[in-house]
Amino acid sequence: MTRAEQEPGDRPQAQVDPEPVVHVLWLNGGLGCDGESVALTAATQPSIEEIVLGGLPGLPRIAMHWPFLDFECGPDSGADSFIEWWHKADRGELDPFVLVVEGSVPDETNKAEGYWCGFGTDPVTGQPVTTSEWLDRLAPKATAVLAVGTCAGYGGIHAMAGNPTGAMGVPDHLGWDWKSKDGIPIVVVPGCPVQPDNLSETILHLLYQVAGRAPAIDLDEALRPRWLFETTVHEGCDRAGYYEQDEFAERHGSPKCLVKLGCWGQVVKCNVPKRGWINGIGGCPNVGGICIACTMPGFPDKFMPFMEHPAGGNTPAPVRAVSGTAIRVLREIRVAR
Repeated sequence: MTRAEQEPGDRPQAQVDPEPVVHVLWLNGGLGCDGESVALTAATQPSIEEIVLGGLPGLPRIAMHWPFLDFECGPDSGADSFIEWWHKADRGELDPFVLVVEGSVPDETNKAEGYWCGFGTDPVTGQPVTTSEWLDRLAPKATAVLAVGTCAGYGGIHAMAGNPTGAMGVPDHLGWDWKSKDGIPIVVVPGCPVQPDNLSETILHLLYQVAGRAPAIDLDEALRPRWLFETTVHEGCDRAGYYEQDEFAERHGSPKCLVKLGCWGQVVKCNVPKRGWINGIGGCPNVGGICIACTMPGFPDKFMPFMEHPAGGNTPAPVRAVSGTAIRVLREIRVAR
C-alpha cells in the first residue's frame, strides 16, 4: 500500500510539541493608583490587544493574568478563580512566566500588627497574602520581573519623606543587582504614570527575549530600557530653541522655554516630548506643562518644590538674572546628591 492509499486513520501522527505558553502575572496589589494599567489600555505601538492575541510576528503564545483584562474573577478555589494562577506559580507549576509589579512595595516589618497591602488570600491560613510576600515567593521562580511605573520602580509618591509605610521600589526590595533564574535583571519602566507605548514596547521586547527571539534589553544605571531613556526631556523638546536664544516663559501659556517656571527637563531622562502621549499627541512640555521628573529615582522628594524659581536650588538672585545654563548646573548638582 502506498502512502497515498493509506486511510487517514492509518497515517502516523506528527509528534509536534506545542510552543510553551508564556504566562504574564500582573501584580497590582502594591501601593499605587492603577495608573500603569490604565495607561496600557491606551498603548498603540503596539497595543495590548496585539500582544495578547499574538498579532505580531514571532511573538510567543501569551496568557495574560491581568486584573484589568482577565475574565476569571470567581472566588478562590472556584472554577474561574483568578488568584489560582498565582498559587500555581508559587507551586512551580507555571514556567515560564513574567512577573509584572505595579505599585510600590511597603515595608511590612515596621509595625506591630496589621498589613499595608495585600493581594488575595492564603488558602492555608485564610489570611491576606501581602504584596511583599508575593514578591518574595514568586520572584525566585519568575523568568523575568518587570516593575512598571515610578512607584514600582523607585518608590514614587508613597516613598516620600514622612510616609509611614516605608514604601520602596522593587529594586530596593529585591536588590539592585538581583537577577532572575534566567539571569535577567529587573526591568523598570518608570513614569507617573508610565507613557503607554514605552510600557507596551518594553513588554513586547521582554516577551521576545524570554522566547529567545531578541537580545537582552539594554538597561541604564536606573534599570530603564536605554533606548527609551537615553536622552533628556530638554533634548527632545520643541521649546529647546527658545532656551538657546535665552527666551524663557514668564507665565504659563507661553510657547517659550519653561525652565524658569520650574521645568526639570534639562536633567530628566524621558522621551515623552518626542514620543507624545497617545498616538504621538500630547506630553507634558508639548502641552505647556513643566517636567516634574516623574521618571527619575528620588521622585518626588528630590525634585521638589515644583514651580519655584529656580527649581534647581535656592538661589536668591532675581529670576530674570539667572540664566538657563545656571539653572541646569544647579539641578545637576541637586540630582547628584
